[in-house]
Amino acid sequence: MKYLQGVLFDWAGTTVDYGCMAPVGSFMDMFAEKGIQVSMEETRQPMGMAKIDHIRTMLEMPGIYSQLGNQKISEKDITEMNERFEQLLFKNLGDYADPVPGAVAAVEEIIDMDLKIGTTTGYTRDMMKIVQAGAAEKGYAPDIVITAEDVGAGRPFPWMAYAAAMKMGVYPMNRIVKVGDTVMDMKEGRNAGAWTVGLVYGSSEFGLTQTETEQLSEQDRLSRAAEVRERLIEAGAHHVLDTIAELPAYLKELDHQLSQQEVLV
Repeated sequence: MKYLQGVLFDWAGTTVDYGCMAPVGSFMDMFAEKGIQVSMEETRQPMGMAKIDHIRTMLEMPGIYSQLGNQKISEKDITEMNERFEQLLFKNLGDYADPVPGAVAAVEEIIDMDLKIGTTTGYTRDMMKIVQAGAAEKGYAPDIVITAEDVGAGRPFPWMAYAAAMKMGVYPMNRIVKVGDTVMDMKEGRNAGAWTVGLVYGSSEFGLTQTETEQLSEQDRLSRAAEVRERLIEAGAHHVLDTIAELPAYLKELDHQLSQQEVLV
C-alpha cells in the first residue's frame, strides 16, 4: 500500500454481532421496567454512542420525553438507568461476540496488506473484556481497543479515533480508513479526518439478524439496503459497502486512487 496505513473498525454490527443485537433488547427492557415504551427505531437511532450517552439521547426523543410527564430525570436517574442496562446486557453479552461472516478473512487479508488494525467501540472496558474473549475464540483478536472510558467521551467525538491512531502509530488521520455500521461511526470517522466507510448488511442500521435478512424478499432487502446506504452517506460516509468481505478489494482500489494524487479528507 502506498498511501493508506491503517484501518479503524467498530465492533458490534461491524466485525461481530450481526445486526448489533446485543444492546437493543437490554435498552428496551430497561426502559420497560421504568414504564417507558420505546420502539426499535428509537432504540437504534443513537447506536454507536457510549451507552450512558445513548440513554441520555433517547430520553430527549419526543416520543420518549412525552411519556415522562412531569417526572424529572436527574443525572443520578440516568446513572441508575445505565447501571440497570449494564446488568441486563452482561447477562447475554457473551452470546453476541461471534464475528460477522467474512470478518476474520477480511481482517487477515488487510493485515497481509501491511495495514495496521485499530478498533473503537460504544461498549465499556468491562463489556469489551467479554466481547473480546468471545471474538478471540472465533479468530478475531485485534490488539488495539479504545473505549470512551479511555479518552473521556465517545462518538461522535473523534477522541477514540485519535487514541487508536496513536497506538497504531499512524498519522495523519487521512491515512486511516474508519469502518463502521452506524450514523455515529460515520460522524466519528469524519470528525477525526479519516476516510470513512459504512457497511450495510449486518449493521445496526439494517437492524436484522442474519436469518431475518436471508428471509426477506429480494425487493424488501434491496429497498431496506438502499435506505441504510442513504443514511450512512448523509452521515458522512465517503463510501458504503454491502459487506465487510468487500473491504479488502475496496481498500486496494482506494489506495491506488489516492496514491495517484494525494487528496486530503
